[in-house]
Amino acid sequence: MRLFFVLQTGLARYTKIMNANSNDKIPLAEKMRPASLGDVIGQPQLTLLPLSQLESGSFIFWGPPGSGKTTIARILGTQSSQEFVKLSAVLDGVSEIRKIYERARSVTQNDTSILVFIDEIHRFNKAQQDALLPAIEDGSIRLIGATTENPSFALNSALLSRTQVVVLRALDASALKAIYQRAMVFMEEPIQLDEATQSLLVELSDGDARYLLNMVELLVAHKKEQNWSCEKVAEFLSKRSLHYDKQGDHHFNLISALHKSLRASDCDASLYWLARMLLAGEDPHYLLRRLVRFAAEDIGLSDPQAVGIAISAWQSYERIGSPEGELHIAELVIFLATSPKSNSVYTAWKKAMDTAKITGSLSPPKSLLNAPTSLMKELGYGKNYSYDHDSADAFSGQNCFPDEMQRVKLYYPNERGFEREISKRLSYWDKLRAKIMSE
Repeated sequence: MRLFFVLQTGLARYTKIMNANSNDKIPLAEKMRPASLGDVIGQPQLTLLPLSQLESGSFIFWGPPGSGKTTIARILGTQSSQEFVKLSAVLDGVSEIRKIYERARSVTQNDTSILVFIDEIHRFNKAQQDALLPAIEDGSIRLIGATTENPSFALNSALLSRTQVVVLRALDASALKAIYQRAMVFMEEPIQLDEATQSLLVELSDGDARYLLNMVELLVAHKKEQNWSCEKVAEFLSKRSLHYDKQGDHHFNLISALHKSLRASDCDASLYWLARMLLAGEDPHYLLRRLVRFAAEDIGLSDPQAVGIAISAWQSYERIGSPEGELHIAELVIFLATSPKSNSVYTAWKKAMDTAKITGSLSPPKSLLNAPTSLMKELGYGKNYSYDHDSADAFSGQNCFPDEMQRVKLYYPNERGFEREISKRLSYWDKLRAKIMSE
């Protein structure tokens, strides 16, 4: 079993070791940046893009940290005959964009354009993004943007329509091992790690090539240790923080995975995604609110206890707190995952809302209206009302929809869980109603 020791100091504590043992302050990841697209590892989809398009189009590279966004942009800038300008969405604003645009307009007279790379382009607000549009439109600049956020949400539609989004994936184990082997060839004093320890580094890097190379460099710089093992590496390095942003894609991706795993009645996967979110620092109250929603939306009346149990788990967590209270959340997740599923209430409610919007101004039948005054009685309020408890089977079969409206069926219970019993009751009342209407 692999041993992970999570040290509070983390990797930052050891950067000074590297600096003290090397006169060259350029990080290994920077030294090893590929010089051509053919050297890029782990992104085979790039080969599907025509060379002419890469040399002339505008792109948004979307992917997690360490997937190669900046590297690919630099390669395109180096290989291009165009002037290459790098901007930072954190440091630069509209004024810098306008300056480049003005210079680009003069350059375009010579049938060329400026290639502008904007890192973290999702940090540009709408005004800053709009400032790019005229320059892209008239061809005076080519844009390459890099973002870790979903462009559909982070960038406006006008900018997206003028660029092509290229999705870069987190590097898989084989790609990371290839990068590790390349580093061993590249370095003057490589380290010798067995397969298990190499796999540990790959696992800790979590798809991020930059982080992998940083760990390798730290191990090499630590001259006191020459014989690295899994246990020694785990003690030396902090376990990598999980990629997670409570307001970004990882947040929504993981809660979507949890919700859909519950809906699929996959108990083990549901527990896994719950653990991922809690380890990443998600607010347990947010999770519990979503689980209460799931109980009503995806279980409903197939198990009428579901919402009550979800609320009870929420209250238990509030009284106990973390970490002990997280067991109550896990117990709730198991209960919801293993409960019979039904969205019939959710579907019925949507149909009811749609029907009410269409027929919202129709009055109830006068028989259902109370008549507290003599005038209301004269107007027919409450006339011919049937008190159901006085009827056989406590069922009158009277019309409860507006007189001008045809009766509609909104709720269709399924044959799972408690709804099987509800279905029998509704069927019985439908037969009684049909019999009363025919008399």
